[in-house]
Amino acid sequence: MRHSILATIVILLVALAAAPAVLAGAQRVHVVRIDGAIGPVPARFIGQQIDAAERDSAACLVLEIDTPGGLDTSMRQIIQEILASRVPVVLYVSPSGARCASAGVFIAMSADVVAMTPGTSIGAAHPVTIGQSEVSKETMDKIVNDSASYIKGLAAKKGRNQEWAEKTVRESATATAEEALALGAIDLVADNLDQLLKAIDGRTVDAAKGSRIRTAGAEVFHIKLSTRYKLLGILSDPNIAYLLLILGFYGLFFELSNPGSIFPGVLGAIFLILAFFSFQMLPINYAGLALIVLALGFFVAEIKIHSAGLLTIGGIVAMFLGSLMLIESPGPFLKISYSVIIPAVLTTAAFFIFAVGAGIRAQLRKPTTGSEGLVGERGVARTDIDRTGQAFIHGELWTVSSDQVISKGEEVEVVSIVGLKPHVKRAGSKDEPGRGAV
Repeated sequence: MRHSILATIVILLVALAAAPAVLAGAQRVHVVRIDGAIGPVPARFIGQQIDAAERDSAACLVLEIDTPGGLDTSMRQIIQEILASRVPVVLYVSPSGARCASAGVFIAMSADVVAMTPGTSIGAAHPVTIGQSEVSKETMDKIVNDSASYIKGLAAKKGRNQEWAEKTVRESATATAEEALALGAIDLVADNLDQLLKAIDGRTVDAAKGSRIRTAGAEVFHIKLSTRYKLLGILSDPNIAYLLLILGFYGLFFELSNPGSIFPGVLGAIFLILAFFSFQMLPINYAGLALIVLALGFFVAEIKIHSAGLLTIGGIVAMFLGSLMLIESPGPFLKISYSVIIPAVLTTAAFFIFAVGAGIRAQLRKPTTGSEGLVGERGVARTDIDRTGQAFIHGELWTVSSDQVISKGEEVEVVSIVGLKPHVKRAGSKDEPGRGAV
């Protein structure tokens, strides 16, 4: 009897010790919102939130998503995180009007539960080659076959319609929420998050993730992007990265043209560092970057070398092509916009052709101030000039020298400056000795 009482007490103590963890897991649902293209920043953020959900022993992690697709590398990173997660991951295409396309379809097939809001769509996962050049049919077939095999494997693992999943890759098949549910591509349709959490309560998932999802009475914990991730999101915008690159080059050029200015150089260095930080989050084509640098070199060379505009044309072409090639993207959502490229190219060309060119031409122009600025100026002799005399030149009275005898009142022209004294001749005459010259 004594042993049975002790055993009962031990069992109760163990149950009480375990209860807080179980309750904590059943009382909280993490909800993360993902909008826009799937890239390095969303991939990093989702991975971090999966880790946080695991530490919190959350009932599940809900990914509310609206995406046109994204990068293959980021997509695969997210899928690996979802498959390795010890917390059930629910993908919810929301709100009404949202879509889950391209890379989003692969991520959906890897989730433990897939739900959609009425009025949303899913599909069109046909791979698009990265870069500007066309690939051979054989290479494209390999890419398509690899993608089709990958998405079929994900659908099979989660018990979804493999045939339809394959069609999204091979035929760019799409479906509405109701059609996807009828096809067995998703698990349920829910009007809102509350309805979703009620519908998935008690749903069976992988044994490694707790066998069942418990969301009844759960506290919904909405997780927003931190300032850090918002900043990373801004910097990962290819248009922002491109403008930072151009502005960085401007700043360094100003500093090198006017040593000691400091501010343009500091600002340019900051912009360039931010640009290269952005580039590490984007699929950069370094041939495009090299073309942009080459274009800037052409523009600078045009100022110093008279090429009849050939260097300018070459710079414009190189910068335009480099801008198009700079970001290797499988879709338009990660490419630099033409509305950014065209003004940047034209502004840069105009700046180097006119603004910088005018500055250098001003440096080469004949001085107009000081004694050197008097050469070529005309004035009037205020006294007779015989070797020396005085003349009124450029609004000032000067003591002048001359190899000619010039009478008072005659017009004179400055030939040169000897020491600080202008050397003049009779205006319109050759600089030859005149009457009485010694």
